[in-house]
Amino acid sequence: MYFALTEEQREFGAAVRDFLAGKFDLDAVRAVVEDGENPDSDGNPATLWRAMGEQGWLAVLVPEEHEGLGLGMVDAQVIARELGAGVAPGPWRGTVLAAEALRLAGTGSQQRQWLPRLAAGSVAGAVALRGSSADGWPAVEYAAPADVLVVADGPAELRLLRRDEVAVTGQASFDGTTRLASVTLAESAGEPLPGATAEVVAELAARNAVLIAADLVGIAREALTRTVDYDRERKQFGVPVGSFQAIKHDLADLHVAVTMAEHAVLYAAHALDTAAPDSALAVSVAKAKASDTASLVTGAMIQYHGGIGFTWEHEAHFFYKRAKRLAGIAGTADEHRARLAELTIG
Repeated sequence: MYFALTEEQREFGAAVRDFLAGKFDLDAVRAVVEDGENPDSDGNPATLWRAMGEQGWLAVLVPEEHEGLGLGMVDAQVIARELGAGVAPGPWRGTVLAAEALRLAGTGSQQRQWLPRLAAGSVAGAVALRGSSADGWPAVEYAAPADVLVVADGPAELRLLRRDEVAVTGQASFDGTTRLASVTLAESAGEPLPGATAEVVAELAARNAVLIAADLVGIAREALTRTVDYDRERKQFGVPVGSFQAIKHDLADLHVAVTMAEHAVLYAAHALDTAAPDSALAVSVAKAKASDTASLVTGAMIQYHGGIGFTWEHEAHFFYKRAKRLAGIAGTADEHRARLAELTIG
């Protein structure tokens, strides 16, 4: 079976890529990273957030009756991949997943109240799928700027919380392209999403894993591209270092690994869109492959840029740190391989 993105999906990805290159490049990312020590910085730059709302990036999965685009996970992973390639900050994934939680489990009233606003970017969202009301939810991405949070309070319950119903405490992260915080309940307990079941919570977690995997393969492809371009130009002994057999063979192997991870993520998104019987398998394959590949490629990026790759001034550490952080959430590669073993051989 031939399986690839449509022309419209490729154009969607190109539009995201072109915007980041022209309006929010790595210099802008660096400004966010270096502003991480500022307690007033929420890590969500206004220019980028406004574009996410205006260009439909936040509306990708929201149904058309709620002013969204009504597209699927294949389209969403296109955006996630480009945001990963640009190591772009901001609560895009949290907002998209909060909308998905409302779509899957919210009442009609909850959907009408929140989905159009989440789609337009007039409010931001965050999700916490691990933790409970007893101990709080640690390391929640962009909890501080979020207007609404969806938390999993157990394996079969989802709750909707307004920002003023929770206490948020910032947490340090080695990945400066994001902002993390712990979340605990304040006086109010929020409101349940009554359609939540174990299956819905698992579906939301699977969608989270695939979007993270897409971010990771975007990181991996961009890191590899930058490394190949650099090693074509950098010379040693009068020739490009990329012509050395050990380097060019390793870069070729990395290209194969990235390509396989890209296809794994694409199929996992398709499997979720079509409720394919192997969707659980596909999600775990995608997350495991993307985590391993991004960690490997970004490590090679540092090595194959030589001395400059180890410096703060070079961008390699943006890719490496983001890859390392994302590889460890929504299930590590080892956890997903264990899941694959459980699903296939018991």
